[in-house]
Amino acid sequence: MSGDTVLTLILQAGPVVKFVLVVLLCFSIFSWAIIIYKYILLSKVEKESAAFQRAFLRNRQWDILYQSTRKFSVSPLANLFRAAYSIEGARREEIKSTLKRVVAMETSRLEKYLTFLATTGSTTPFIGLFGTVWGIMNSFMGIGRVGAASLAVVAPGIAEALIATAAGLAAAIPAVVAYNYFLSRSRRNIIMMEDFCQELTDSLTRSNGEAQTGTI
Repeated sequence: MSGDTVLTLILQAGPVVKFVLVVLLCFSIFSWAIIIYKYILLSKVEKESAAFQRAFLRNRQWDILYQSTRKFSVSPLANLFRAAYSIEGARREEIKSTLKRVVAMETSRLEKYLTFLATTGSTTPFIGLFGTVWGIMNSFMGIGRVGAASLAVVAPGIAEALIATAAGLAAAIPAVVAYNYFLSRSRRNIIMMEDFCQELTDSLTRSNGEAQTGTI
C-alpha cells in the first residue's frame, strides 16, 4: 500500500468509481472555466462603470456622453445611459419601464453561470459520497470473497473509495467560495444600477419639464 500513488489507486478503481471521478472532473473543469470568466468579466464591468460614472459626473452634455459610451462596451451604467438617451423626451413611467427592462437584462448577464457554481457546490459532495459508498461496498464484497479482513486486503479498496470523497470536496469548495464571492460583486453592481436608474429618471424628468416649460 505504501508504494501506491493516488494515480495508481484511481487506475485500479472499479468502473463506477472511475465514472464518478470523471463526472467530478468535468464539474471541476467547467467550474474553474466559469470562475476565470466571471472574474475577468466583473473586473472589466467594474472598471468601465467607474470610468463612465466619472465621465457622467464631469459632463452632463448627453450628446457627448453618448459618443463616449462606445468605449464602455460591458458597463451596465453605459447601457442604461444609451437606453435613456434613446427615449429622451418620453414620459416618466415610460422611462422607468425602459430602464427596468435594461436592469433585468444586465442583472441576468451579471449573474449568468452562477447557478452552475451553486449546483456544483451542492451536488458534487454527494456524487463523491456515492463513489465512496460504492467503493467501500466493493471492498467488503472483496473481503467476503477472500475470507480475510486484514488491513492489506481492506486498505486499497477503502483508499480508492475515499478518493471519490476528496474529489467531490475539491470540486465543491472552490465553487461555493466563488459563487458567494461573485454573487456579492454582482449584487453591488445591481445596487449601483438601481441608483443610477433613479438619477437618470430624475435627470430626464427635469429635462423634459424644462423643455415643456420653455415651449409654453
